[in-house]
Amino acid sequence: MGRTLVFAALGLMIASGPALAAELVIPVSAIDASGVGAIIGSLKVKDGKGGMMVTPRLAGLTPGPHGFHIHENPSCQPKEQDGKPVPGLSAGGHYDPAKAGKHEGPWGHGHLGDLPALAVNGDGTATDPVVVPKLKVADLKGRAVVIHAGADNYADQPKPLGGGGGRVACGVVPAK
Repeated sequence: MGRTLVFAALGLMIASGPALAAELVIPVSAIDASGVGAIIGSLKVKDGKGGMMVTPRLAGLTPGPHGFHIHENPSCQPKEQDGKPVPGLSAGGHYDPAKAGKHEGPWGHGHLGDLPALAVNGDGTATDPVVVPKLKVADLKGRAVVIHAGADNYADQPKPLGGGGGRVACGVVPAK
C-alpha cells in the first residue's frame, strides 16, 4: 500500500510539472507618435526546456520579418527626441542587464533583449512561436516587448540596433 501511494504521488508530480512552469499573456497594442492605440493581439510566454517560448497571436502588422525585442522600461508611450514624439520611446533601450553594449541576436554574447525575428504572414498575422534561449518569463517582469517596423540583422552595422526601424507595436509586462 505504501509503495502505491509513493508511485501515485510521483506520477502526480511528473504530470503536474509542466503545468507549474511560469506562463504569462502580454496584450500588445499598435503604437504611433500620438500614443498607444488598439490592441492587435497578445504574446503568450512560457518557460520551457530550451528557453522561453513566445507564441504570438497578432494581427494588423505588415507582412515579413520584424525586429522583436525586450526593452528596459514598462512603458509603450511616445517620448520626445530631437523635438519630435517617437512611438514607444519611453520603453527605453534593449534589455541589457550585463551592460554588454552589443547587439548580437538571441544566440550571441550581446544584450539579452534580442528575440528571434517575428514572422508576419501575408495576411498581417503572426502566429509562429519562437524560443528565446537565454531568457525566462521572470526576466520580462517590469519591461516592455516591442515590435519594430522592419527586419533585424542582429548587428550594429550598417545601422544601429539591427536596423529594424521605428517601433510599431508594444506590450507592457507588469512588475508582479
